[in-house]
Amino acid sequence: MQYREWTKGDLTRVPYWVYGDDAIYRQEQERIYQGDTWSFLGLEAELPESGDYKTTFVGDMPVIVCRDEGGVIRAFENRCSHRGSLLALQNKGKARKFTCVYHAWTHDLQGNLKTVAFRRGVNGAGGMPDSFDTADHGPRKLRVEVYCGLIFGTLSEKTPPVEEYLGDEVASRVKRVLHKPLRIYGQYTQALPNNWKLYFENAKDTYHSSLLHTFFATFKVSRLSQGGGVIVAESGGHHVSYSLSHSGGQDDEFKKEGLRSNQEENFLLNDKSVLNIVDEFGDGCHVQILSIFPGFVLQAIHNSLAVRQIVPKGPDRTDLVWTLIGFTDDDEALQKLRMKHSNLVGPAGYVSMEDGAVGGFVQRGIAGSNDAESVVLMGGEGAESSSSRASETSIRGFWKEYRNHMGL
Repeated sequence: MQYREWTKGDLTRVPYWVYGDDAIYRQEQERIYQGDTWSFLGLEAELPESGDYKTTFVGDMPVIVCRDEGGVIRAFENRCSHRGSLLALQNKGKARKFTCVYHAWTHDLQGNLKTVAFRRGVNGAGGMPDSFDTADHGPRKLRVEVYCGLIFGTLSEKTPPVEEYLGDEVASRVKRVLHKPLRIYGQYTQALPNNWKLYFENAKDTYHSSLLHTFFATFKVSRLSQGGGVIVAESGGHHVSYSLSHSGGQDDEFKKEGLRSNQEENFLLNDKSVLNIVDEFGDGCHVQILSIFPGFVLQAIHNSLAVRQIVPKGPDRTDLVWTLIGFTDDDEALQKLRMKHSNLVGPAGYVSMEDGAVGGFVQRGIAGSNDAESVVLMGGEGAESSSSRASETSIRGFWKEYRNHMGL
């Protein structure tokens, strides 16, 4: 199949074939997810004790993350090297070892193969050859770093330390939110009918919210002219979008910006306290969306804090794993407010339910248009930080990093 050529160095045009091509998807697994990047694996708070484990993915590679006997976080491929079966079948649990249900090859909490059933055969017959060494037959192990309670893993020895990978500005914005011990409020998975890159673009799209999300304009919560900005890492792959103001503004200010609203339909809030905010970080910033390439989002929307993991499931399917978080010292009032604000986001969130649909609209809209391309010109042609959120600079940054890893 012939595709439109992707002009070298151009970040303002994105060919549609990149969102649905099977060969591209396979290359992404090798060059990005199993390449020189850090993938988010989970939260340290999910594994409080030795033997605690969870299963997750790096791209489409299944992974076990666990805390070993010495309290160290480990991660290794969730695949027995004998015949390829999963080692851990549950999403989470507690274990002293991982034994493959197929042929009982047993592994310790560090991912080392320890025993093989019938290794010496039965009654002197069969079994493994004398040259067989268990040390040569364990699952692939990932390098692991824990940063501000976030667990990251990589298969590459070339990937720089996490803080260096993020860069100073983005790292400081992670620390701004995750500055004390975390508690977990809940988790759910949202199935998206679109390519993983469309959701990551959406998370980096700093100006769609006041246009797409009618809740903001209807209840005069947010508009683009309020203070804020966009931070783009030097690599381009990571970003922070933030708003310095969360409410206020007269009707005419919102009308002036032409924002889509349901006010004319007389929508009302029975409980207006959903708009109340505690300035827990003391800097007047009430919305911050932070992304880390290739598939992590840290959300601080009002007092709803969450981490989102983007998990590709094929060229046109994605799982979005949400984990709602707070801090261990949250008082009862803040706990209730966090849960109330959690209604703003997610698959049925007052604000962001549209994000779960719009990626599918794009995936369906570009079908059969491999020779066409999207236009990413808002705010210029580069991928630099900006004081204006009326920009697609962080999306261009994503494509800068993406093309660097993919060699496109």
